[in-house]
Amino acid sequence: MSDDSRRRVVQRGLWFDEFESDVVYVHRPGRTVTEADNVLFTTLTMNTQALHLDAAWAETQPFGERLVNSMFTLSTVVGSSVAQLTQGTIVANLGLSDVRFPHPLLHGDTLYSESTVVEKRLSSSRPGEGVVTLEHTGRNQHGDVVVVARRAVLVRVEGESG
Repeated sequence: MSDDSRRRVVQRGLWFDEFESDVVYVHRPGRTVTEADNVLFTTLTMNTQALHLDAAWAETQPFGERLVNSMFTLSTVVGSSVAQLTQGTIVANLGLSDVRFPHPLLHGDTLYSESTVVEKRLSSSRPGEGVVTLEHTGRNQHGDVVVVARRAVLVRVEGESG
């Protein structure tokens, strides 16, 4: 039987006013990417690129092995930020820009991610909400940057909408 008199804390993202531009938001735990993750994501999204699916062919290519689907890499880095930054406070994703993949992610690599605030402003058309532009960075276990992307999100101002 639970004690209903105890204070309850619900995990949530940050309200608009809580986002700080001089902070690096480190998202943990990391995610070790398996061959199964890559093949499943690649086939679920109907991406028939042999670089993700055909080990024999990929061995003849410049990296010498299959690469993790870059859309999986991007999705995982964005996803890892949700619990800390936008869970329950986001209204909508507005867009991604400046996406780049400077180093491949390989089967067995562990993906670590972090985010910084590039810009934030109150919405001029949606009272009680603000636009936050985040830069997400993903690195492998060696510290090599495998993805960088900017993402604009519409976020609630605490107590003003819901």
